[in-house]
Amino acid sequence: MSRKTKQHTKQFKLDAVNYRKEHPDITQVECAKNLGIGTSTLGKWEAQFRNNDGDIPVRGSGNYESDEAKEIARLKRELRDTQDALDVLKKAIGILGKD
Repeated sequence: MSRKTKQHTKQFKLDAVNYRKEHPDITQVECAKNLGIGTSTLGKWEAQFRNNDGDIPVRGSGNYESDEAKEIARLKRELRDTQDALDVLKKAIGILGKD
């Protein structure tokens, strides 16, 4: 059975951390349960919030560090697909050339 992780938006993460700060009377476990997330997840977000001056860094879709990294990944995929197509054509030429 595969486990699929849920992606939360940056705003949700910030709201979760703020919710925890606004409700100091409840435990982290209760807070996480109220939000429908894991305790360790909430703790990680709180640590990121503290370590990044009140912000939670997100890498965005595809987990790329920058637009350049995303473009490089796209170009690598395109190159791999092109090389695969070329290999298929070479095999077809080899098969048809034997006649």
